[in-house]
Amino acid sequence: MSLWSRIADALSALAKGEGLAAVFDRLRTAPERTVAFTIAVIALGAKMAKADGRVTRDEVTAFREVFTIPPGEEANAARVFDLARQDVAGFEDYARRIRRMFRETEAPLCDLMEGLFFIALADGDYHPDEDAFLARVAEIFGLTDRQFRTLRARFVPDAVPDPYAVLGVDPEDDLDAIRKVWRAEVRETHPDRMQARGVPEEAIKLAERRLVAVNQAWEAIVAERAA
Repeated sequence: MSLWSRIADALSALAKGEGLAAVFDRLRTAPERTVAFTIAVIALGAKMAKADGRVTRDEVTAFREVFTIPPGEEANAARVFDLARQDVAGFEDYARRIRRMFRETEAPLCDLMEGLFFIALADGDYHPDEDAFLARVAEIFGLTDRQFRTLRARFVPDAVPDPYAVLGVDPEDDLDAIRKVWRAEVRETHPDRMQARGVPEEAIKLAERRLVAVNQAWEAIVAERAA
């Protein structure tokens, strides 16, 4: 059964009057977490679309920046988007429930934040309201300001990326310490690692984008230190 068929089943299981928030309380264990992760990205993406005031049905195409959606499965992605857009529950309630779902580790939450950054930048613009939205979601997720700045530096092209910010290290750190961080990021970006913590195979673009960013940051630091 495909990921999108499993999403359709999860939505069909909602009782009359239940919103998407109920999904986050139910799908807490593997392999259901891949379903919950995908729904979480789409649902929070829909809430973020409302935050910048530009809600259109076409925005579901932004999720192609994160997920591979086979022909004929767009309807399931669109249904999640529409349910989230219409749900009276606010994005903060969603974020708190998602935080509880992944309470054992923050890694999937960082993966999820990357998906939201992908969506925020899909139209080539990064709205201040989107920035505020993502900062608040990161806060509810329990991520530190530094972690949020690191994620932001990998995606938002408002300046030449600071390689130290991209890796989440300090310029005062020695090269060996920075190398350890870089290697750890590369290991955690391996598709097998990401899938093990709930990121669906269909969202492998997250790994590709992160690997490019951390490798470029490491190469920039090495070049700077060698100059």
